[in-house]
Amino acid sequence: MNILLECVPCFARQALDAVVEAVPDPARREPILRRLLREIADADWSGSPPAMAQRLHRAIRRELGQPDPYRAVKDRMNETARQLVPAMRARIAAHPDPREAAVRVAIGGNLLDVGAKTQIAAEALSAHLETIWTQPLRGDLEGLFRAAERARSILYLADNAGEIFFDRLLIEQLPAEKITVFMRGAPVLNDATLADAESAGLPEIAPVLDNGSDAPGTILEDCSDRFRNWFDRADLIIAKGQGNYETLSDVDRNIYFLFTVKCPLVARRVGEPVGSLVVKPGQAESEDSP
Repeated sequence: MNILLECVPCFARQALDAVVEAVPDPARREPILRRLLREIADADWSGSPPAMAQRLHRAIRRELGQPDPYRAVKDRMNETARQLVPAMRARIAAHPDPREAAVRVAIGGNLLDVGAKTQIAAEALSAHLETIWTQPLRGDLEGLFRAAERARSILYLADNAGEIFFDRLLIEQLPAEKITVFMRGAPVLNDATLADAESAGLPEIAPVLDNGSDAPGTILEDCSDRFRNWFDRADLIIAKGQGNYETLSDVDRNIYFLFTVKCPLVARRVGEPVGSLVVKPGQAESEDSP
């Protein structure tokens, strides 16, 4: 999925948000923001939105002199999600279809995304999760679980800090013995890294590795050889988050995308309104499905 002109205000907002979050001195904010806006203007706009965001956030880290400007944000998200896990696990167990409930919770947590205009604050997560039970779940839920049952190996591509606590609840409803979880290879935005996976206890239920990339999505040519080998061999890929959809939606593999639709451009592409909880099969799975 390529950048459109309508994406540019979102990049500018990300630059502003990062400067406000990480630069306490107001006098330093304007010159840094001006340099970041020039970075956006000078970039190649022919790639995907996550490719632009990768370049922008490398510049943000360089300008701020901080390897992980969103570390405090991620810690807040992780702690908020941790406190909600017992209640969400109980809701899943009591639901008429625990698998559907786990998918709803995992996708509901996807709004913990500082890169999205429709993000929610960690403090609002509990109230947000109360809304997911009555929202339509759009896509092919049964196809996802059929594909998981017949797969021999499954890659689960994680997305954001906080959200990964709810990913664990979904993995518990899947054949976890087949799953390997992949995190981002380095900090970018509030995307989850290995440290966040440890915080969520993911290594207790599945092997956890990193993809070698600092893109807020999965740009295959930017990922490590190890990750690409796993990706090529997997029978099924479960990709969380809009960034993974933006980077992998044109890849001809058995992929299921699980995310909350966060912008009108993606909404038009997937054919679902902003705010939708989506379970969308990728190209190959759509072609193979009965």
